[in-house]
Amino acid sequence: MNEYYQSPLSQRYASKEMQALFSNDKKFTTWRRLWIALAESEKELGLDITEEQIEELKAHALDINYDVAKAREKEVRHDVMSHVYAYGVQCPKAKGIIHLGATSCYVGDNTDLIIMHEALELVQKKIVNVLEKLEEFALKYKDMPCLAFTHFQPAQPTTVGKRASLWAQDLYMDYIEIQHLLDNKKLLGCKGTTGTQASFMELFEGDTDKVKALDKKICEKLGYDQYFAVSGQTYTRKYDTQVLQVLVQIAQSAHKFSNDIRLLQHMKEIEEPFEKSQIGSSAMAYKRNPMRSERMAALANYIIADSINPAITASTQWFERTLDDSANKRISIAEAFLATDGLLDLYLNVSDGLVVYPKVVEANLLKELPFMATENIMMDAVKAGGDRQELHELIRQHSMAAGRVVKEEGKPNDLIDRIAQDPKFGMTKEKILSIMKPENFVGRSVQQTEEFFKEFIDPILAKEKDALGMHAAINV
Repeated sequence: MNEYYQSPLSQRYASKEMQALFSNDKKFTTWRRLWIALAESEKELGLDITEEQIEELKAHALDINYDVAKAREKEVRHDVMSHVYAYGVQCPKAKGIIHLGATSCYVGDNTDLIIMHEALELVQKKIVNVLEKLEEFALKYKDMPCLAFTHFQPAQPTTVGKRASLWAQDLYMDYIEIQHLLDNKKLLGCKGTTGTQASFMELFEGDTDKVKALDKKICEKLGYDQYFAVSGQTYTRKYDTQVLQVLVQIAQSAHKFSNDIRLLQHMKEIEEPFEKSQIGSSAMAYKRNPMRSERMAALANYIIADSINPAITASTQWFERTLDDSANKRISIAEAFLATDGLLDLYLNVSDGLVVYPKVVEANLLKELPFMATENIMMDAVKAGGDRQELHELIRQHSMAAGRVVKEEGKPNDLIDRIAQDPKFGMTKEKILSIMKPENFVGRSVQQTEEFFKEFIDPILAKEKDALGMHAAINV
């Protein structure tokens, strides 16, 4: 099939599991599950539907006759009625009760909701696995001091592990948002043409209690305990925006991580995995480009941009429904999930194989540490009888001179030698170096890292232990 376009999301990025959720088989077998649930519920509430008809429907729940549905759709130009017809061909005894009282959105919208919720569960599972890898990394390097940055300018040191806790905290927030959606997941239920359930009031001869019970029964058969209390023909399209906003938040988290890894790889402190035979550049054989992190950034950008689609769709619907949501919705929702899935596979792959170069981490920190240690040096000199204001001015002068040596002459930072040679400080170089131990400048980084994972991540990993153990292979 090389002569026709195929989506890179399925060729390169998304897993088979996520692709299966948005497949035709998943969609149309879910339609049939919904038709079975409708028939069963209507029978239980007193309509003239036989057990034999329901058993016939169940017997053909999975063997979809696509050829019949496709041929019928060419004639009638209606996908739902084509599949109702195809199901009826296989189930002649039940033909007359398939889709009884329902409108197209009964199968379309409920299926979309079911698929989105199952896709969220897969996304959440992958987040849990990334969190496990980030915890392993963070705790391993929790007490390795490193240079920290604000404005990408050298700032007070942190630790390699503490920095990883920031990545994990972002994903923790995403996990919580997904859990909120799943804890409150709803189906449309069975609402009819304009959401009034008028067709079911007709079927049940005006029995409001039975019509209300129909919604509840259908949802229970599909594993739900909530449904939208009111709707037009469709569930409110704002819900799609809520779902995609969670994916956007994941994209933000992953993009931030990928940015940091790319910068760290430039600094030669940390690298993403690089396979033995991997080519970094077609021109420069020595290069080790951070292509996985770059791909993460690219997919994250796509997800963030894609989220405008459901927002526009929701805001431009007319009254009880218009069909201008359909073409956009079937592309934007599926692609957002497929891209997020690929993004999290990359995140898992990279976080599972990060390579740290401790000597480079230490060297980069020590280049800047003399500047950061000046306050501690000054305080010790004051304790020994020095004048704070005078010492502050001297440190300023020595720091400026040392900075010029580094920036203009390309020589090592000589600030410590300058202070040691200044009699106003009365401190030997050995004394100054003893003050300059990197671990003295990382504050509570180690404890913060330990506390965060123990209090916030470990309970999730314990709760989701059956979801752990995933590994992600990158296709290209």
